[in-house]
Amino acid sequence: MNNRREALYTFGASLGSIALSSLLAEDADANAKKSPLAPRDGHLPAKAKNCIFLMMEGGPSHIDTFDPKPALNDVHLKEFVREGRQKSAMESGKRYFVKSPFKFRKHGQSGADMAENWVHLPKVADDLCFFRGCQVDSVNHPTAMYQMNCGNRFGGDPGIGAWVTYGLGSVNQDLPGFLVLPEVSYPQGGAANWSNGYLPAFFQGTPLRPTGSPILDLQPPAGVSTDRQKRNLDLLSRMNRQHAAQHPDHQELSARLESYELAYRMQTEVPGAIDLSGEDRKTLSMYGIGNDATDAFGRKCLLARKMVEKGVRFVQLYNGTWDSHDYIERAHGNLVRGVDQPIAALIADLKQRGLLESTLVVCCGEFGRSPDNGVRGGTAYGRDHNANAMTMWLAGGGCNAGHTIGATDEVGMTAVEEVHHVRNFHVTLLRLLGLDDNKLTYYHAGRFKLLSQFGGKVIDKLIA
Repeated sequence: MNNRREALYTFGASLGSIALSSLLAEDADANAKKSPLAPRDGHLPAKAKNCIFLMMEGGPSHIDTFDPKPALNDVHLKEFVREGRQKSAMESGKRYFVKSPFKFRKHGQSGADMAENWVHLPKVADDLCFFRGCQVDSVNHPTAMYQMNCGNRFGGDPGIGAWVTYGLGSVNQDLPGFLVLPEVSYPQGGAANWSNGYLPAFFQGTPLRPTGSPILDLQPPAGVSTDRQKRNLDLLSRMNRQHAAQHPDHQELSARLESYELAYRMQTEVPGAIDLSGEDRKTLSMYGIGNDATDAFGRKCLLARKMVEKGVRFVQLYNGTWDSHDYIERAHGNLVRGVDQPIAALIADLKQRGLLESTLVVCCGEFGRSPDNGVRGGTAYGRDHNANAMTMWLAGGGCNAGHTIGATDEVGMTAVEEVHHVRNFHVTLLRLLGLDDNKLTYYHAGRFKLLSQFGGKVIDKLIA
């Protein structure tokens, strides 16, 4: 009697499996002839075609930006004791409630809450959908960054932009489908925040350097003509394809071939795409370019708009760090000053060009902040990390603009209404782009994996 292994082997050698293998091989050959970044239809009708993701690294304080807590005024500098919580070995001394140093105002027909130091964002208040119900699992910066960007706290998984380009491809075949605009210093966790993870290497994020040449070695060395470079690349391509034919399972080799070809096409496309000199003075001024406080992030926001216009599927911008453990009035004040005008300009510019409806803009950090800290006296008030409460907002792309969804408790310690784990936010982001998280899977390590890790639920109230 055959054992299970022998039975499976016999089945594998059957005519049916041979026919199936042949069909799969034909399908693989057809797919190989098609660019992995070729645009594809999603699983569902899409609200958005592109995404611009504004990542405020370090954990912005919701209590001091978009979620006013007047109850903190009454308990300012009173001892903070969380019910049922044991003090950790790393903590020493008492902790105290800290009120916000900023006053809040309501803006637009929606009555959106914003701290008084947001000067420009109120102009687009009715284009924003605020979500106060998101929670994450970690208060450690790298693991929280990984979870917000990749769905997994421990790294090694694909970034959101990688999943989106895997599912939809990209309209422009001469530019990467997933572009990243980091700070000079990479965020906590490094480049793993925009990795392709276990997906094929085609889908990894391509960072553009904030200073100097955005992409190193973009142009051929001096003395090497375009024609000579093309002949060299053609020869290399033929040799690599011969080698790839002998090793069809090596995805890294196929990805390298594709990257060589894309790099060659980028030499023509990238210089014009990243050149802001063609923008008029009014546009540059609108983004705050030329102003010391806003120039750096203004350039990123304007570049993101240009990338979306050119058909790049997913653009992620980094700003930070918002990790204000002390002097929050000064720290958050400077940070808001640096992003307020550029972000408002980005939304207004997309809208006037007819791109906001098809472009989903997301702004968030990796977690929120606590209503307390350990400093008493003086002015060095700050806040600690908080995984149970945060505020993020969306604009365009079919989001429920002009609404505030969810709520936190009276001191902003935890979400209490429309409470959702970050996986549900990821599923909702994919849904707005026409992707079904349950169908956007990749077989790896013995199972089909997905962005939400093990399934999530669409947050219906975030969708118009």
